[in-house]
Amino acid sequence: MASTFTWLDYSEKERQRMLDILSTFKEHETRDELGIGVIRDAFSDMLFPGTSVIQTRARYFLFVPWIYKSLEEKKVLSSKIERRARDEEVRLIYALLESNDTNGVIGKEAKKNLKRLPSNIYWQGLEAWGIRLCPYSVSDYHRSLDTFYRHLKEASHRYEEEIDGFERFHNWHPGLPQAPSDFPAKASFDLTYDEACYLKERVLSRQPNTMLAHLLDSDMPIESVAFPWDHPICPDLPQPIQEKILHARNFSDAINGASLLYNLMLAEKMDELTGQAQESLASYYEDELMEWADYLQSRSDDMSRWDYRKRFWDILNKEGARVTGLTWRFVNQWLQMVLSPERAQQIAGDDLARKLIHDRESLLKRNLSKLDNPDALARWNGQAGTGKLRYRWRPAETIISDILLGLKRSRC
Repeated sequence: MASTFTWLDYSEKERQRMLDILSTFKEHETRDELGIGVIRDAFSDMLFPGTSVIQTRARYFLFVPWIYKSLEEKKVLSSKIERRARDEEVRLIYALLESNDTNGVIGKEAKKNLKRLPSNIYWQGLEAWGIRLCPYSVSDYHRSLDTFYRHLKEASHRYEEEIDGFERFHNWHPGLPQAPSDFPAKASFDLTYDEACYLKERVLSRQPNTMLAHLLDSDMPIESVAFPWDHPICPDLPQPIQEKILHARNFSDAINGASLLYNLMLAEKMDELTGQAQESLASYYEDELMEWADYLQSRSDDMSRWDYRKRFWDILNKEGARVTGLTWRFVNQWLQMVLSPERAQQIAGDDLARKLIHDRESLLKRNLSKLDNPDALARWNGQAGTGKLRYRWRPAETIISDILLGLKRSRC
């Protein structure tokens, strides 16, 4: 099976190669193997609203409305809009591949066979930033256009003089910058000064009390850091944002141990199935757990003051996070265990911690549980969600950098 490691004839060279691969997993935001995605996503939305892990570049926030606004101006019918929009988005792929910067081109490999288009990827973000005014899904927006054209035609000029009426007859923010005359035949990711100002204004207007807004409104130079809490702007942020960042960081640090223990248990279970000790893999996760416990100990002052029992959940509830009672119980039980420094150091052999992880996976995956189902375990590739939570920092960092670079360009 291509997605699994082969443990037979395990040479030192192969061992080092495996460890090299495993080391790269630290660079990726964790998969949601233990059902904490609702918490991860809630903090991501608090810090970087409108972003997603599969977004790539900032100018897509303009590409998508430019395409649809152009089609609206041509009065493309609801029955034809999906195909016409797709054709334009595919055309955009080829135009971007001819530019001097192809990093982040959506559809770079798939091209005309691309299944998830930029319009789908950026749709929610366009609403969060106040660029998309219609409250529909992509498909519902397509279906609404015939009615939209009819209402637009029937609308009197007096409605357009009023804000409420004005927005009623616009699917896209009226301040949207004009698309270049040669778009989408030619395109690049370079934002003009005016485009960057527009995106910044949209974020500051619609999402002002966020880390995203403060980074865009800061004069600090662009810096690449591993986690949002490592950014030098953090001490200067308003206290409510600092508080959210601290809760997000504490949760990321603490829950990472659960993912590492889960993978250690999978490695041990693989030993049982193969009848062969995979010493390097099990040892790898044991070492990772020790490093994690040491790191948690180094943050003991912050962790000892962390009000995870009430304030943590109050913030999530206020943001509308739909955390189930079972998830709440799992997280609280895990945090109670590992925030005891002595217990965290011994977590690899803690029977109650192992039972908690086993029961959680069984609850979530039932007959597809890797710890209980050998066929499911066979599809394990040696890691499952081991990276620390970054809360969409990587894509957000790129989008922020694109906008800040645009703001440094001179007016044309």
